[in-house]
Amino acid sequence: GDSLGANTLLLGYALQRGWLPVSLQALERAIELNGVAVALNLQALGLGRLAAHAPARLAALLTAAEPVAEVVPDDLEGLLALHGKVLAAYQDATLAARHRALVERAAAAERTRAPGCHGLPEAVARGYFKLLYDKDEYEVARLHADGAFAAELAAEFAGDYRVQLHLAPPLFARHDPASGRPRKRAFGPWLWRLLPLLARGRALRGRWFDPFRYSRERREVRALQAEFAELVERGLARLDAGNHAALVELAAAAAEIRGYGPVRSAAGAAWRRRRADLGSGPVAGTPDQALA
Repeated sequence: GDSLGANTLLLGYALQRGWLPVSLQALERAIELNGVAVALNLQALGLGRLAAHAPARLAALLTAAEPVAEVVPDDLEGLLALHGKVLAAYQDATLAARHRALVERAAAAERTRAPGCHGLPEAVARGYFKLLYDKDEYEVARLHADGAFAAELAAEFAGDYRVQLHLAPPLFARHDPASGRPRKRAFGPWLWRLLPLLARGRALRGRWFDPFRYSRERREVRALQAEFAELVERGLARLDAGNHAALVELAAAAAEIRGYGPVRSAAGAAWRRRRADLGSGPVAGTPDQALA
């Protein structure tokens, strides 16, 4: 699960194929002398050799391995607990409560208006969380200023090294004429001193004194959040077994809205098209039961 190990894995592959003018012992000794993530690099070197010598054995190891990513709960209460924790750290308890309230209304409506149907509150939880948790300027600063990030760097690297951040500040970034995406700029160590201050500014997020409030991206984020909540509320008011699946599909599709800048805008537009397609006709059998 560590991308840095990929380089050493390829090194092991090349060594086993006889493409390197050095010995296995020399490479292992070099990894030990380097003193950085020694166990990880030695394992990656061995896995690279195995990939060249017996790829089927490596495939069997991968099949048997447990996933290294954090497991996202499947049950509703687990989802709400996880999302609430993230949203409270991202913004505050009020935002977490806003998310929980909509999901609980979806759960209640499903029980009373579409008995026997399942999956709506979970879809609402995932979709609404994806829209509320937007990695904006404040969140990027908070994540980088977190001591955990500095600890990870110290664990991976040793000696005299210099860290640069490659960012595209929305108020200052120029756009690439070919791709239309903002161009990233490299920022030196001086920026680290500003990140904690910017992270504390998240209390301003979305409010009148927020300097980023009027940027195109922030307006788009708020618009999608409002549209999703409105869609769900209207859908819950008309919910029955016939249109339940359509509302689940729309709510779940919102979780696919991700990325930044033009990428996120395109994903938002795709979700709106899907909403229009499902909402323009008789979703539940009659026109007045359309979800949107």
